Amino acid sequence: MNLTVFGATGGIGQEIVRQALDAGHRVTAVVRDPARLPVTGERLEVVRSDLSDPEALRPAVAGRDAVLSGLGARRRADAGVATRLTRTVLRALEAEGVRRLLVVSAAPVGPRPQDDPALDRAVRRIVSAILKDVYADLRAMEAELERSATDWTIVRPPRLLDKPVTGSYRRVVGGFPRSGRFIGRADVAHAMLEMVEDPATVKQGVGVAY
Repeated sequence: MNLTVFGATGGIGQEIVRQALDAGHRVTAVVRDPARLPVTGERLEVVRSDLSDPEALRPAVAGRDAVLSGLGARRRADAGVATRLTRTVLRALEAEGVRRLLVVSAAPVGPRPQDDPALDRAVRRIVSAILKDVYADLRAMEAELERSATDWTIVRPPRLLDKPVTGSYRRVVGGFPRSGRFIGRADVAHAMLEMVEDPATVKQGVGVAY
């Protein structure tokens, strides 16, 4: 496949690029600072962009089979960036007629199992209160996707870990795995790549966790 990755210098974005190249795909990585992308490969094209202009992004998405995004706030002070940057990406995709888009959100933004343990529910409330601005940004981003003409998938992980890809995790389309508390960034990337050609995940939120 021919893929474009936004947020390619982030933890999940780097893993998407690396795993996609390992799988034989052609990858265009759109980044603000190419020096922050350590991944290399013959099938990798790196495009510098601050994502301020949809027109400037059109060549980076034209003719692609799918676009994957790891865009989002890296700290609370960055709240708002996910909606703003995703809106720019959406305009570029719609201008080029590219349909398939997969993005990263967060577990607290989506539904949780009603039978989740009380401790998990309590932790979720605390984390949601601390990161309320970040989650409000992600909810607004999700609303932008739902209004778009794309075949979107929203991937909602819980707390992220830095660990090698395992390929062993749970996923729930339209929900979230019971007692799912952690997942590695590499496995989120793995899940996203697995979902690219999965019609069951189109226009759905998908919870992923160990």
